[in-house]
Amino acid sequence: MDTSSFMISLLGSMPRSKELLGAKRKLLKGTIDASTYEELLDAETKYIVELQEKNDIDIITNGELRRDNYVSFIAERLHGVTMMSMADMLDYIEDKQGFEQILEILDVPAISIKNAICTGKVTYHKPLVADEMVALKEMTNRKVKATLPGPYLMTRSMWLPALSSKFYTSKEELGKDIIQVLQQEIDALSAIGVDIVQFDEPVLTEVVFSEGKTRSFMCAALSEKKDPTEELAFATQLLEAVVSYAKKKGILVSLHVCRGNWSRNESILLKGPYTPLVPLFETVLPHILTLEFSTPRAGEISSLLSSTKLREHCILGLGVMNPRTDEVESLESIVNRVKEVLQFLPKDRVWINPDCGFATFANRPVNSLDIINKKLARLKEAKDLLRANYE
Repeated sequence: MDTSSFMISLLGSMPRSKELLGAKRKLLKGTIDASTYEELLDAETKYIVELQEKNDIDIITNGELRRDNYVSFIAERLHGVTMMSMADMLDYIEDKQGFEQILEILDVPAISIKNAICTGKVTYHKPLVADEMVALKEMTNRKVKATLPGPYLMTRSMWLPALSSKFYTSKEELGKDIIQVLQQEIDALSAIGVDIVQFDEPVLTEVVFSEGKTRSFMCAALSEKKDPTEELAFATQLLEAVVSYAKKKGILVSLHVCRGNWSRNESILLKGPYTPLVPLFETVLPHILTLEFSTPRAGEISSLLSSTKLREHCILGLGVMNPRTDEVESLESIVNRVKEVLQFLPKDRVWINPDCGFATFANRPVNSLDIINKKLARLKEAKDLLRANYE
């Protein structure tokens, strides 16, 4: 695959129109047929693809318009998994008051909270995103990226002890089946010819940065985390199994980590440098580390790139744009951020991207398509200027 310097790809989620959200509700109620919904879904996905192509995005994503949020959509795709609302989950959560407090502090509306919960033996039923990728490849001639929840995120979010322990003795045991599910999905993505697979693991930052603080991920509140060292070892084991498998299949692998992406209130999102996660990154060693770096909450770039192993083996997908603000970042600020990274990495291993997606929850995007278009146009300006200056 072409790995030219300063390549651009988005992180995944894009806003869904009110029409599409309404059609999904009607589909679930049976008041419209599947073909009507799919026609609208295809039209909006094509628009998202064309928006990226217009702004010269190098690697295309599909906007995740089919998904209700970044992880819970898997309930529709796997055996042994049930989509549960916040009210449903509260019946089985021991610390009900604590969970309600988290939702209040995090400024997340109840309508947005749905989760995929392990309620049986988990096995592969339907492709998680491979069918979406077939459709995406028909819409563009550019390279494409599949975005998936990572194995640690899936295992932590699905493990609700009161229900899941009837089928697994521990979340560690559940994790073994999650690895199998993702390996089957990788087989499907490889057969299609997907260029990159991105695994999202935002809960990693909850492990290392939320000690003594309110948890920042709803899924992380369902099951008690162990000592951070144990949790990181477990996450490393899961990720290593999945990433190494994808590498053997010839797919470029991206690992995406952020600190929360559902509220514009930066004060409630986690902060801290990547230093505690460097050992995990070094062991898992994805081809691409796609990381949040546009806000001070992410710490110094040197906290990551002091690692010789990462400098020598990984592309950095550098977050240079905050998806949660109306402000379009200046060309100067983006170029200066890239110049910092070029002190550590050669130009062909520096890519640029927003920190996160633009719509973590279907019902609550963090930005509008108008602002997104302006931000993408600025990314293209930055890429063009950087290539002119360094190539």
